[in-house]
Formats: sequence, C-alpha cells, structure tokens
Amino acid sequence: MLAALIGQVPGIDAECGGACSCGTCHVHVDPAWQGVVGPPSALEAGMIDMIDTASEASRLCCQIKVTDALDGLVVRVPGAPGKD
Repeated sequence: MLAALIGQVPGIDAECGGACSCGTCHVHVDPAWQGVVGPPSALEAGMIDMIDTASEASRLCCQIKVTDALDGLVVRVPGAPGKD
C-alpha cells in the first residue's frame, strides 16, 4: 500500500493508512501470485466482503506483507482504465 501511495497508483487511496478499516487499497492479485501472497485474514475478508468489485483474487494491499518472495508481484486495481 505504501509503495502504491508513493508511486501515486491511480485507484489506491488508502484512506485509513493501513489500518484495514476502509478498503480503499483494494487490489486483485494475479492468479500466479495468489498462493504466494496467501489468503486474507478474517478482519481483511470482512472488509473485502463490503467491496462491490471484490473477487476471489481480492486483497487489501495494506495487509500484504512485503517480502523477498513477492519480488515481481502482479496486482491489478479494479476499475482502473484497461484493468479488471
């Protein structure tokens, strides 16, 4: 989420600053990366359930822990031009 804010990624507002309480950093994780990223926590899943563009690939990027294993991670911002 922080990298998306610094990079000014359109569609990532992150209004709660990473507290998992707003859903404004919602992304769809590329299928090839879903197993590496892992599933959302119960709290995150509850937030995702309230998002209209949610799918099985949904995650809140503020809850994805950045590690070396995620080098090259592909996510898409739902509703962004030319995206999901």
